[in-house]
Parts: sequence; structure tokens; C-alpha cells
Amino acid sequence: MPDALLNNRDARRLFLHRHQLLCRETGSGKGADLSGVLTDLGFVQVDSVNTLARAHDFILWSRRSRYQPEALNKLIASERNAFEHWTHDAAIIPMQFFPMWRLKFARDEARMKQRWSSWRRDGWASQFDEILSHVEKHGPTTSSDVRGDTPASSGGWWNWHPSKTALEFLWRSGRLAISHREGFRKFYDLTERVIPEPFQHSQMHEAEIIDWAMSASMDRLGFATHGELAAFFDIATREEAKQWCIEAKAAGRLVEIDVEMADGTLRRCYSTEALLNSVSDLPEPSSRVRILSPFDPALRDRARAEKLFGFYYRIEIFVPAPKRQYGYYVFPVMQGDRLIGRIDAKREDKKLVITAFWPEQNIKMGKNRIAALQTELERIASFLKLTELSYLPDWLRN
Repeated sequence: MPDALLNNRDARRLFLHRHQLLCRETGSGKGADLSGVLTDLGFVQVDSVNTLARAHDFILWSRRSRYQPEALNKLIASERNAFEHWTHDAAIIPMQFFPMWRLKFARDEARMKQRWSSWRRDGWASQFDEILSHVEKHGPTTSSDVRGDTPASSGGWWNWHPSKTALEFLWRSGRLAISHREGFRKFYDLTERVIPEPFQHSQMHEAEIIDWAMSASMDRLGFATHGELAAFFDIATREEAKQWCIEAKAAGRLVEIDVEMADGTLRRCYSTEALLNSVSDLPEPSSRVRILSPFDPALRDRARAEKLFGFYYRIEIFVPAPKRQYGYYVFPVMQGDRLIGRIDAKREDKKLVITAFWPEQNIKMGKNRIAALQTELERIASFLKLTELSYLPDWLRN
């Protein structure tokens, strides 16, 4: 039986290893290798902010520096090895998980019917048949094709044109699927024309799906509370996750342990004997400095990251400029198994402009660490096909 205490160093390393961030990378970043990365992560979040690169591209590049966005487009639109839907937010998900998403389709549909009727523009529910007929007849369809981009009297996603709301509802409830994207523009098609047949027809009972979601979440987190397990894929409720943990522990599938946080406090979590036994075989962390997407799966749960790494991080996009502590869209920076700071960097024409880097407290920025950070910035510039790095005066905020 493994020790009932997981120290902070081992906890960080186990967690990062499950997220493919601990050791040096290998792999082509395309085809089967890329599909394997996506499966190991469970999903990658999609986000529209493009200061450097789209979130999903940056997440995958952080694990495979040979990755190019065309490889993911091919995986989704041509090979049909992934689909786009929701976890906690919009995400790209391995295709083999599609049968498990049927429970999420049903639950999302019930929630949308209850909530959207009270705060969306009227008329969207009457659009379903018309939109489905249009998609069936014309094939992949955008929101503008069904008048979904017609300006409303006031802006905001809550005031979408009814046809766009209907289109989104049909996608979230599983009757439509995203066929492909052009830039950030989504094309919807009938689910049966997007999802390969074996995954369309596979059926699982609710209890089986919840068991899969909890087990798969634990495998990717390494250790977790029941709330963290529920939040990972956002399929099971917290109450279902709590009950699953109780039953799994009673059956010997889970153990309870104390996990040491960055401040020395202990947090009671669940894990498995196999995961805990793997700690002794974990490789030493790479010395590479990694600049991560703010939406990286390792940082998605801000509270968990703060407890585990002692790293407080929030995106300040919606904070008025004079009140921002750091910047509009600042990237977390990791080295080895530690989060060492954050950086304000953006793409301007063919230049990568570095405005500021703020090291965390007690992080010394010696020559080797500065060189490693600059090497990572050069890698990013190469990934983005930029020709110049530009450092503003006093960019290093020691």
C-alpha cells in the first residue's frame, strides 16, 4: 500500500506528467501522435483570443514543438478523429469519447430549455425544423447562412438572433455537429454526416458514462477531490461524483490520501494505488522553460493550480487597463515542475514583442534561466513564423 501522504514535489510531478508537461517531448505532432496527445489530455479548450496563437494550438504546441495547426484541422475535418463540443467550455475532444457525450447532450438540452427561455430573445425554439431542413439540404452551414449574424438592437451573446440561438441549441444538444472551421468560423452539419458510424451507434447506460468520466478524470489528474473529478469533463454532477468516490473507495478502486500543498497544508484527496506507485518511476523534469496558454488544461482549474503550485493567476481581459496588475493577456511560464512567472508577449505583424516578464517571488533570474526563457520565445517565434523578437526596455521585471 503506498504512503498516505503525497508530498508537494511528488504531487506536482505526478500532475504534470499526466498532462505531458514534465519531461522532454517526442513525437511528430500530427496524425496518430497528435491524436494520442489529445486523448492523453482528454480535451483542449477552444478560445477566440489570438494574442499569439489560438488556445488549442498553443496547448498542443506546448507538448509537441513540431505541431502545426493544419494537423489539428486535418484530425477534425478530414480524419474525423476528434469532434468539437463542451466540457467546462468549448473544447476539442477525442472522437472515441463521443458515446460518453450523449449524457452531456441530454443534460445540456434540459438546462438550455430551462434557462434560455427566460433570457434569450424570443422565437428561437420555433426555428429548429427550419434550420435542420436547411442544413440537411445545403450541407455545412454557418450562423450567417441562417441569419444568425444579423445585428440585434443591442450587442452581446445573450441577444443573439433567434436562429443563431437555435443553431447553438441544436449543436449543444447533439443534433448538429461542427463539421469544420474556416478561421474561427464554425460550420455545422447533421451529426450523422460528421460523426463516424461506429461512434454514432455506440450506446452506454448513464451509470457507465459516469463511471467512465470519473475514472478518466482521475487518470488525467493523478489525485483529486470529488469536486475536481466532476469539473474535469463536466459530465457528472458533484453529488454523483461524491457518491462514485464513496463506492469506488469501498470497492478498493480508490484510496484516500493527504496531498501536500505549496504552503505546506494538507488536502484530502482520492487517488489510485497504480497512480501512487507510479510516482517512484517518474522522470526528472525537463529544464525547458515553457510558456503556457492561459487555458492550458494544467491551469484550467485556477484554484487547484494556486494550491498546488502557489501560483495565483487570473486573466485581466475584462479588468479596466488602469486597474490591471499585469496585462491584458499574460501567459504563465513554467520551468521544470515550477511556475516561475508570467509574461506579456504579443504578435505584431512579423514581430514577437515582449513587453514584460514578472518572475515569481523567490525565483532568481540568472543567466541560464534568462537564456532558457529567450530560447522558448525563439521557439514560439518560429512556430508563429515570425522573423523578429523585440524586447521593450525594462522587460525583465526583477
